[in-house]
Amino acid sequence: MTDIFIRGVVLGAVLAGLGVLNAGAMPAQRDSAVTTHGEWVKIKRGNETIRAYVAYPERKTKAPAVIVIHEIFGLTEWEPTVADRLAKEGFVAILPDLLSSKHGQSPKDSDEGRKLIGDLEPDRITADLDAVYRYVNGLPAVQKDHIGTIGFCWGGGQSFRYATNNPNLKAVVVAYGPAPDSADIKRIKSPVLGVYGENDERINASLPDVAAKMESAGKTFSYEVYPGTGHGFLKPGREGYDTPQRERAWKRILEFYRARLGK
Repeated sequence: MTDIFIRGVVLGAVLAGLGVLNAGAMPAQRDSAVTTHGEWVKIKRGNETIRAYVAYPERKTKAPAVIVIHEIFGLTEWEPTVADRLAKEGFVAILPDLLSSKHGQSPKDSDEGRKLIGDLEPDRITADLDAVYRYVNGLPAVQKDHIGTIGFCWGGGQSFRYATNNPNLKAVVVAYGPAPDSADIKRIKSPVLGVYGENDERINASLPDVAAKMESAGKTFSYEVYPGTGHGFLKPGREGYDTPQRERAWKRILEFYRARLGK
């Protein structure tokens, strides 16, 4: 299968007034069978900018949207393929580089990315995600207020935590990420879907307690542990990626979004 590289071009004169500038390098690797349109943008937040990749579906009606939150290594070449997959399924998907407002574009070195992620303040992450939410919710192609999130590993934890800070989210997916502090769970308004690998006890050990706390707080939390998989199994090279469990998990994720965000 042939990979092609794409860099979106943003109409600067029009979008400058919206706080969006044409973005820089690191194109997404995209499957040639994906019939969506992707572009890199920069979103203004005060004096800072957030670099993000936006993937659009081919459809004649407004689409619900999903904010994609990357792993602890920063934004890599894999996460844009997730956005493209969601776009192919009919969603507008936006993927912010959460290192960009403080450190610039995510580095290619995973160890350096992990180190920089550890330097991010929770309030900064929330403010950046709020800016991304406002931006995507204002896109003409997006069905207003039909916005969800998905995050992976560290990003899964941020997806869960962001649900405690944005009551307007309509669907939250946590892929093998930790839960927020117990005191914050009561602020969650959105239903939450959890996706976990069987061989990931570091995360899974707390699941019964998380489920009990969510239930006690009157929140909607459903999750599934996928057999024969490990931490990060939705990403190539991880344990369980090359098994049917990966597509089982994606089927469940898409059903959840369609039920909560619409088609």
